Amino acid sequence: MSRVKIQFPEHNPLGVVLIPVRISDINYGNHVGNDSILSIIHEARMQVLAQNNYTEMNAGGNSMIMADVMIAYKAEAFYGDTLDVEVYATDVTSVRFDLLYRIWTIREGKEIEVAHAKTGMVCFDYKNRTVASMTPVLEQYLSKR
Repeated sequence: MSRVKIQFPEHNPLGVVLIPVRISDINYGNHVGNDSILSIIHEARMQVLAQNNYTEMNAGGNSMIMADVMIAYKAEAFYGDTLDVEVYATDVTSVRFDLLYRIWTIREGKEIEVAHAKTGMVCFDYKNRTVASMTPVLEQYLSKR
């Protein structure tokens, strides 16, 4: 089976956030668990949206829902690490887009890649429970460099 590979764009990220590893993120292997990486990318997405006064329920007039996720684990992260999460928007269409997450930390003076992730996001009308067209405001935000 081939490994998941995520190619990051050359342009600047939508945002960068710092997320400290909590003790509740640690699993029996004494490192951040796979379920916690999913929670960390969710938190990063929420913080990056908030930097523009957006939420998942109202981002430039659109709500969004996650359609898929991929995570490639690169190295362990531990309690006490602070994770830098860069969030990029790619593959924007009239109803969907991808968010890419580069997660890394500095430990003992070295930059360590912890994980790469992608979430496929769909514009969604929660009232009617249907896919919605992307507003020009959200499209412009996702296209900023």
